[in-house]
Amino acid sequence: MTHFDVFNGDADGLCALTQLRNAEPREAQLVTGVKRDINLLGRVEAGPDSLVTVLDVSLDKNRAGLEKALAAGAEVFYCDHHFAGDIPDSERLQAVINTAPDVCTSILVNEYLGGTFREWAVVGAFGDNLQDSARRIARPLALPEDGLQRLESLGIYINYNGYGSSLEDLHFEPAELYRLISPYASPFDFMQDAREEFQKLEQGYQQDMDAAASLAPEFRDDAVAVFLMPNEPWARRVSGVYSNDLANADPTRAHAVLTAKANGCYLVSVRAPLDNKTGADELCMKFPTGGGRKAAAGINDLPADMLREFVDSFAAFYA
Repeated sequence: MTHFDVFNGDADGLCALTQLRNAEPREAQLVTGVKRDINLLGRVEAGPDSLVTVLDVSLDKNRAGLEKALAAGAEVFYCDHHFAGDIPDSERLQAVINTAPDVCTSILVNEYLGGTFREWAVVGAFGDNLQDSARRIARPLALPEDGLQRLESLGIYINYNGYGSSLEDLHFEPAELYRLISPYASPFDFMQDAREEFQKLEQGYQQDMDAAASLAPEFRDDAVAVFLMPNEPWARRVSGVYSNDLANADPTRAHAVLTAKANGCYLVSVRAPLDNKTGADELCMKFPTGGGRKAAAGINDLPADMLREFVDSFAAFYA
């Protein structure tokens, strides 16, 4: 049988798959990319002897690839928390879909596995900026506060590594980082053994966040704030985690971080207010290449001539 593991290149995707493959070890073809590279099932050439696992990418965005795999006779396990739309009715599809704003794919896999590799689920939830959910599912571990903070830092660093317009922007390609972390049943063992790799992520994150901290908002009112980032690798890497940082520091306000691209368009990260985690996906789907989930969403290629329309829509949506 041919196995395919298809997963988002962020912390949630990597930690979800790490849990699954610690529970169900198997050699598989890895299909992933930068965080915004979500139309992944289209790369899979599955057949009747294929088992395809898909994690942390929208079923709606991968519908054509999913239907093609099912039509070819493949069995598909699909676990995700993004907008799905209509789920195909097939005996060869096992779908675990929950779009609630307080869950992520790592949490869904943790529930599916009965908490067997819970520490990795905590890392994934922290990486997806679900701090309350991460702490909730961590309770059975009875970790000291410094242990929780170490898992939070790892989640943030893995998530940070997934952002960029191309693989060349990243410190580690997501497939490479998955191969580094997945042999470990515990993230604490990974951090102990792979100190050089951990430090590379940590130092890169801190340097890029220091650069972002000097930015002033392009637009700000009582409900929203908009930041424009330059067309630089550090800005592309930090756009998502910087959005999370802004949201955590000001939980009543919605935030948008727009990073200039070489083609003249913008990469957009939107965070709904943490006090009202809804609407980010609805807003972003109004624009070409937009999508995501209720609490956090984005636009991959916002045309420059739509910038003012986006800012006005963003401000009006959360007013």
